[in-house]
Amino acid sequence: MSHPDRPARVRRLVVKIGSTVLASDAGAFARIARDLARARERGTSIVVVSSGAIALGLDAVGLTKRPRSIPLLQAAAAAGQPELMRRWQKAFARHEVGVAQVLLTHADLADRRRYLNARRSLEALIQAGLVPIVNENDTVAVDEIRFGDNDQLAAMITSLVGADLLVLLSDVEGLRDRSGGRVAVVRDVAAEAVPLVDPPAPGRLGSGGMASKLESARVAGLHGVPVVIAAGLSPSPVEKILAGEDVGTLVLPPRGRLPSRKHWIGVTLRPRGALVVDAGAVRALRGGKSLLPSGVVSVEGAFEAGDPVAVRDPEGRDVARGLTAYAADEVERIRGLHTKEIARRLGYESGGEVVHRDDLVLV
Repeated sequence: MSHPDRPARVRRLVVKIGSTVLASDAGAFARIARDLARARERGTSIVVVSSGAIALGLDAVGLTKRPRSIPLLQAAAAAGQPELMRRWQKAFARHEVGVAQVLLTHADLADRRRYLNARRSLEALIQAGLVPIVNENDTVAVDEIRFGDNDQLAAMITSLVGADLLVLLSDVEGLRDRSGGRVAVVRDVAAEAVPLVDPPAPGRLGSGGMASKLESARVAGLHGVPVVIAAGLSPSPVEKILAGEDVGTLVLPPRGRLPSRKHWIGVTLRPRGALVVDAGAVRALRGGKSLLPSGVVSVEGAFEAGDPVAVRDPEGRDVARGLTAYAADEVERIRGLHTKEIARRLGYESGGEVVHRDDLVLV
């Protein structure tokens, strides 16, 4: 899949493998591990994001299909995770490559200190010559089981470890057009790809299936990373992708690239509330300015200083996300005021901006 915007050499690769791939073919572990071991021999460091714990744990808890009960999902995940790691360990051991288990929840990445600790830990594992096998900690993360998705986790890990390429291995060969043909390259996810997903989910593209993979590609693209969606059940998919063969669907990133911290603010953090701003403030934000109290029309939700908030236009559409310098009750008291009036109204001030431009990301 040769394209000028694709990295000529992949220094660091994140590969996400879906449950369907691993559950459908007992040989999938061995085939994918062989591909990745060969990539390592050529100088590419690897991080694997692996689903499959719940699927592998169903028998252990006496089930034949995925349950809806949260406790049973947690039990299946707890029972299946050791088996998932055993299979990866066995598959990589044939190539004299060691693996390491890394279990994460969204809270681990939403907290900046824990986010940086996770980055350092993953880097240490890679430098030690191990392949990190990352999965959501479904045993304790109720929300992650109900709403989370390893496609989204893979996109966040891609930014976390500074990868050059994200590969999503699924049971399909890539995005298909309306005639059923494979789409080789997508240059604009929203304009070209989303209309092909029927039906597109509201807001975020959703969790599961092609919609989730396109959302993952969008998230990774904000950090300047291309994504390939390909069939994990085909022979040597990763090796073919790295060799530049026309495999799967290549989703190109937009020209702009968010720095790691701004990517964390705009993608990883979940807003604790919202600030509705006037049209003048929207123009100022899009022009690279900070959000001043004079532009705030109303406050939604309960949040503290330093919390992530959504910034919305008068029609309720998200314009930006950022870290607020003031708590919700403070913003309510100073909204509409000029910066110089903050101290007089509150008796103190934490800066002249409600959200500083360094802590703000346009969406």
